[in-house]
Amino acid sequence: MKRNQSGFTLVEIAIVLVIVGLLLGGILKGQELVQNAKVRNIADQQNAIKAAYYAFQDRYRALPGDYAAAGTNIPNVTVATNGDGNAQIGVVGSPSDEPVFAWHHLTNAGFISCSQCSAESLTPNTATSDNSPVNANGGVMAIIFDGAYNNGALGTGNNINNVKSGNQLPSNILAEVDRKIDDGNPRTGALRFSTFTASGAAPSPATCAALTTDVWMVQTPDANCGAANLF
Repeated sequence: MKRNQSGFTLVEIAIVLVIVGLLLGGILKGQELVQNAKVRNIADQQNAIKAAYYAFQDRYRALPGDYAAAGTNIPNVTVATNGDGNAQIGVVGSPSDEPVFAWHHLTNAGFISCSQCSAESLTPNTATSDNSPVNANGGVMAIIFDGAYNNGALGTGNNINNVKSGNQLPSNILAEVDRKIDDGNPRTGALRFSTFTASGAAPSPATCAALTTDVWMVQTPDANCGAANLF
């Protein structure tokens, strides 16, 4: 007696393989779109803050956070958040006052939108998610006069006003941001690797950027990295 053998035909197998290929292609494309969206978000955020900084400087002939007449000339700002006018967004009396004041000044002057920055915040003085903007992954950002950015192999730069991206950003994402708005090098140009953190673990130069070879870690990315964008 003849027995019928059941199985897939070549046409059926081909159809399955085509469907699997389309699904895999869609997943990979979706991941690429998500990553591109993250890159654009961070790049746009950095560009917007720099634009706001320069617009503030153009209007008031002073720096946000450092403006000594902020309480007189900016709506909803009191003299308690005046800076010292020394052209450095640094400290006034207590640690990190001016970096917190900077967001307060920019928000109330109408240059950025930051609900948590609109109210006067004197305690705590250090930047937190309660008084400063955060990046897409929740890392607290800062505008500050410091040298916490790389200016050489595992070194730090001279103190300068700069905007910190905040930590908790993947190194491969920062690599794309750097290529998009700067030179792609973590220790040269305007955008550089930074160990700055307002909360949580500080980014590691060993796992975020291979500074001796001037490249961000892309093949084995670190999820907790950050950058400084120099003015």
